[in-house]
Amino acid sequence: MVKRWLPWVLKGGLSAGLIWFVFSKVDMASAWAQAKTLDPSMLVLTLALGLCQVAIGAFRWWIVLRALKAAFTAVQAFIVYYIGIFFSIVLPGAVGGDAVRMWKARRSGLSLAASVNSVMLERVATVLGLVLLVAATQPLLLARAPNIPGSWVFPVLSVLGVLGILFLSVLDRLPQRLHHMRLVRGLYHLAGDTRRLFFSVKWGGSTLIVAIIGHVNLSLQVYCLGKGLGLDIDVIDCLVLVPPVILIMTLPISIAGWGLRETAMVAAFGYIGVEAHSALVLSILFGLGNMVTALPGGLVWLLSGDHLKRDEIEHMEEEAEEEAEKQAESA
Repeated sequence: MVKRWLPWVLKGGLSAGLIWFVFSKVDMASAWAQAKTLDPSMLVLTLALGLCQVAIGAFRWWIVLRALKAAFTAVQAFIVYYIGIFFSIVLPGAVGGDAVRMWKARRSGLSLAASVNSVMLERVATVLGLVLLVAATQPLLLARAPNIPGSWVFPVLSVLGVLGILFLSVLDRLPQRLHHMRLVRGLYHLAGDTRRLFFSVKWGGSTLIVAIIGHVNLSLQVYCLGKGLGLDIDVIDCLVLVPPVILIMTLPISIAGWGLRETAMVAAFGYIGVEAHSALVLSILFGLGNMVTALPGGLVWLLSGDHLKRDEIEHMEEEAEEEAEKQAESA
């Protein structure tokens, strides 16, 4: 019981604490007045881009599945991905949504290795694409806000990201005496799938391009909201400021990024002269918009009739061990 609820308590506490901190630093009356100026047409456009974001994410995952030679149609990928998006907003952090996606993909016919590795590698490609985008647009950011600290962070993260993929690709070279361990056998599968995806220009390049397009689309959502609120920002501002905020949000230490996003958004847009109360409204509307576009995924899940049971989880764990043992023996 403690293990089940402790993540909720810790992450919820962090989200609440950060939200309280940000709220205490802004004029809430001004924030409410700013929110009421939102242009409804720009809100509709933002929600439409949010639905496009789901399609982009599903397509990105489908590319990974094709690279791993997994028998999954584009429609199946979209349905399962949308269900995962829904759970990412109702479970602590984005990891919960990924876990549900793995489970649902397994229930939809994928092997356990393909279900787990495809989601993990899609997440790796998404984060790497985000880091590369931030590093590429950093000169624009420094030209706009020359006093922003930590200009070395994202170039270093880009190098570390590439080195991390190379590290994943050689995990099957661990000593044979360690192959009796379940974790090592799982890493053996992951190494091979990493090479299939990232060592192919066709699959790896396509995945990273679609990942970058997704991050640009998120920036456009913020831009539309900002223009709807009458803020003095342009597309370039959002393109260079939103990706770092998204990267911070991916840290699984809060409830669906709440609190982290608001703190980061207020700090980031403050460098280009956006007032704190305006940046806070922008962040909250962005978060609410993501929730609205994710909610249909819950309806898809309800219509699917699947229910996660403890005995099914145990059965999947047994299958994982058996499959890993077969692979280790064949190796």
